[in-house]
Amino acid sequence: MLLIKLSIWENNCISSPDDSCLQDNLNVVTEFLFIGGESGLNKFYPALAILLLVVYPMILIGNLIIFTLVVTDPKLHTAMYIFLSNLSLIDIGITTSVLPKMISVCLWNDVTISYSACFIQMYVHLSLESTESFLLCVMAYDRYVAICHPLRYNTIINKKACFLLATAAWTCGLSYAVISASQLPFCSNKINFWFCDHPPVVSLSCLDTTFFMNVGIICAFISLYFPFTVIIWSYSRIIVAISKISSSEGRRKAFSTCSSHLTIVLIFYIAPSCIYISTKFKNVHCNVLILISVLNCFLTNSMNPIVYSFRNKEIKAALRKLSTITFS
Repeated sequence: MLLIKLSIWENNCISSPDDSCLQDNLNVVTEFLFIGGESGLNKFYPALAILLLVVYPMILIGNLIIFTLVVTDPKLHTAMYIFLSNLSLIDIGITTSVLPKMISVCLWNDVTISYSACFIQMYVHLSLESTESFLLCVMAYDRYVAICHPLRYNTIINKKACFLLATAAWTCGLSYAVISASQLPFCSNKINFWFCDHPPVVSLSCLDTTFFMNVGIICAFISLYFPFTVIIWSYSRIIVAISKISSSEGRRKAFSTCSSHLTIVLIFYIAPSCIYISTKFKNVHCNVLILISVLNCFLTNSMNPIVYSFRNKEIKAALRKLSTITFS
């Protein structure tokens, strides 16, 4: 997701204010306007509105169900499912920070957002995306310990360690440095995007934004590549450990314990990365990049409950138990 945003910026899809901007115009911006529709993307509004109205409730319900199952079922009070419940809360927060406003834009052309609301939306969206990346890293480490050190798992990943790992993921993610951008003076309030994001907002400043853009890029790469490096290391060790298991049934069971997490990792990292790389070799229109960024915003988060519901026996068993209690 963050790589796609960098593609939009690097392909000059985000225009900066005109050089003739006067000093008198500085610091007078009290609200921003989303003008994504002026680029020809407004023709997608009806289809996107229908898609959002269907997908957004599904994301909320799916992730709330997973969170409820983990909280209410004692059998799911383990590190893996505690991390999963945190992931569900993050997915709810990411989509809720963006999609309600996007629905309002598509249905009622409500393109205005206040200055403070814009930066709150930006911070919540980016920090939670960063938190999800670090949490996926923590979950990969949990799977590494479970498969490579099964006899020591309960000692290494105890309740205290589980709490500290989850807290570390949230702390690293919520430390995302975008607040400094709110101190910039702006000459224009027209955001060529469908929600407040770092590159399109910072580019509206009359000042030299190189420093702020570089800070955003550094934060993006830290929140992407440090966790991804740990994930690669964890799964390389997992693959080696699984390859040493003599029976095919044992290898299958070992791999099944991390297949759901691996699927989510591939969706979160690989798909946006492939899209980003493709923009380096093909003349991709800016509107396509913006549309992909918007779609990826919620499609990735909608996959988590689906993957963990259909690929996890414990979740399905807990869901059947909850359904029996609810409807009995």
